[in-house]
Amino acid sequence: MDVCFRLMQKNTYSLAALLPLLPESKLVKEIHEGIMIYSFATKQKENVFAEVDSRTSDTICIAGGPHPSGSVEDTLEHFNFVVIGEGEETLPHLVNTLLEGGDLSKVKGIGYKCDGKVVLTEKRDNVDLDNYPCFDSKALRSPIEISRGCPWNCKYCQTPRIFGHEMRHRSIDSIVSFAKYYNDLRFTSSNAFAYGGNGIQPRFDKVEALLSKLSSIEGKNIFFGTFPSEIRPEFVTHEGLELIDKYCSNRTISLGAQSGSDGMLKEMLRGHTSEDVNIAVERCFEHDIIPVVDFIFGFPNESEEDQQRTVDQIKWICKKGGKVRAHYLSPLPSTPYENIVPSLISDPVNRVLGKMARDGKLSGSWNE
Repeated sequence: MDVCFRLMQKNTYSLAALLPLLPESKLVKEIHEGIMIYSFATKQKENVFAEVDSRTSDTICIAGGPHPSGSVEDTLEHFNFVVIGEGEETLPHLVNTLLEGGDLSKVKGIGYKCDGKVVLTEKRDNVDLDNYPCFDSKALRSPIEISRGCPWNCKYCQTPRIFGHEMRHRSIDSIVSFAKYYNDLRFTSSNAFAYGGNGIQPRFDKVEALLSKLSSIEGKNIFFGTFPSEIRPEFVTHEGLELIDKYCSNRTISLGAQSGSDGMLKEMLRGHTSEDVNIAVERCFEHDIIPVVDFIFGFPNESEEDQQRTVDQIKWICKKGGKVRAHYLSPLPSTPYENIVPSLISDPVNRVLGKMARDGKLSGSWNE
């Protein structure tokens, strides 16, 4: 029976990590008979569900990734199995059990239906990142995952709900082993400056140990704290920025501000203030580093006054020479905001954002 991963535009990072787990598997761009494996987020679910519903009876479909992990019952209306959370250990166990006709109830970390009822097996422990590759160099590649998990409880975010509140870090030796495949090194982490630490207090000695080792490899350009990772504002210190100056090629860093309203920041359990964002931005400019700052609109009970505070901070950042990306809140499964209705953006705020976008001062998509 063929084992296939469904390749889509938005899931290449996930599949890069999953492909090495099943070396006989193949990538496909349409549904096939056999075992089909999907990884997707909430925004892709409708298209994925429609495709899976079109399958023949000879196709077994397995779902994993952000949406299936957060919304198991919803996903099992369309899929045969859901891998809940991390897939490194669970997915090979599930696929081999299916191929061998084994006992599915013994596979930890999955959901499936039996006699019409949803069955959730025993939760699996978090994996040791060093035991699993970031990617297979002969197939898909992705930025190097250096950390997983997040100790914060931001209400809009799935990361701590899927990967846990304890930060886990890939060892420097493991990171270096994957660095050889790139000239330009980019990384994934919920907070790049949290490498080596607990995610609450920085360990810049650990960050420097990593960057120093990578910089000793000839011909490598290091891009640290840039997309697809970011840095929390309170972690932006002179000590950390000096490491960017010393070891890295990037002259921008990505910051997650999320709102200019302290009331909204407190409500969403963000764990920092708007002043922390201002301080981080100022520190960046002291080091001739351009901050690229993300904001989200549409939080529940967000008033026009809250939105205006965010706009004021956006204007201030842009006036100083920073860049801003604006987003509209997407309620995600397994988060406290799963069932909320996002607040509408007021017409005056929408007009200001539109003008800033036309003037090239802002990017993103902030409307529903």
